[in-house]
Amino acid sequence: MSIITKIRNALTQNYPPRPKFTEADIPSGSQKGKVFMVTGGNAGIGFELCKLLFRSGATVYMACRSQEKARVAIQEIQNHYGENAHGMGQLKALHLDLSDLPSIKEAARQFAQQEPKLDVLWNNAGIGGNAAKFGEHTTQGLEPLIGINCVGALFFTELLLPQLTASRASETAGSAQQPTARVVWVTSALADTMSPKNGIDFDSLDSGIKDRVANYAAAKAGVWILAREFARRHGKDGIISLPVNPGNVRAGSYNGTGAFLMWILNTLMLYDVIYGAYTEAYGGLSPSITLKDNGIYIMPWGRVRYDHDTPRQDIIKAMNSEEEGGLGYGRKLWDWCEAKWKPYV
Repeated sequence: MSIITKIRNALTQNYPPRPKFTEADIPSGSQKGKVFMVTGGNAGIGFELCKLLFRSGATVYMACRSQEKARVAIQEIQNHYGENAHGMGQLKALHLDLSDLPSIKEAARQFAQQEPKLDVLWNNAGIGGNAAKFGEHTTQGLEPLIGINCVGALFFTELLLPQLTASRASETAGSAQQPTARVVWVTSALADTMSPKNGIDFDSLDSGIKDRVANYAAAKAGVWILAREFARRHGKDGIISLPVNPGNVRAGSYNGTGAFLMWILNTLMLYDVIYGAYTEAYGGLSPSITLKDNGIYIMPWGRVRYDHDTPRQDIIKAMNSEEEGGLGYGRKLWDWCEAKWKPYV
């Protein structure tokens, strides 16, 4: 791929045009009867997304590690809308710790006791590159970035598959069934620029990469690969799976970044958090996305990027199946993740 194409891709992701999918495209009450889940919904992009979804009239589950922080966040959203909040949706807290596999299983069980279906799951929660030092581990001994962003997110999504499948419905008797369920996976532009060859290095999945930025980029490339594999496996179930780069916004993924670098980023590259929420909302709700777009990459602030425009053709080849002439990394990474959670099912 030419250097011009690579530069154009970097510019369009880092300096995108104005969003075309905003509050105006999610009218109050428009999603009444729908059930949504936002992991990491108590802060950052997830919080702004929950605010948008609450206004839509949906039942919104805010899944996060701290019940107290979720309670405070829910109250803040309700206070934001004041008296109008009584006519909007519902916000419910769900305890979820993606760094602890038994906690993930319990969260899915708790949700299943309350809801028979799930219309959209936003796998928004994650951990930034500077949030874990090299050599640290999750509760079950996994490298934190891969363990949380890939293993934990995929495990939770698979456990919610019965509810996601149940949201598929037909419009009228005798009509073709329409897919209504979606899963949105949060990746990053750093997967394009800083991840290793083919996106991930299987030899470093257990230990992690010492360079924290490269390690984060590999984890986010892993998310991208798993999102595409989920689309391949569950498109037949009427579920749309989309990797989404929410863009460079002032959110938790930059926690631990030095003050001087943060000053540069804030000055030149970072946007208000709401723009990231617009991007994720586009992936989860835009009517322009259909089953034929399953697995497509979403750029800021709500635009489709096709494979032929992707600067990392090595990742595209890696994630494609062997039958498609690829390396089958989707199946391989999925199997690796599944082996990690299998003892806890």
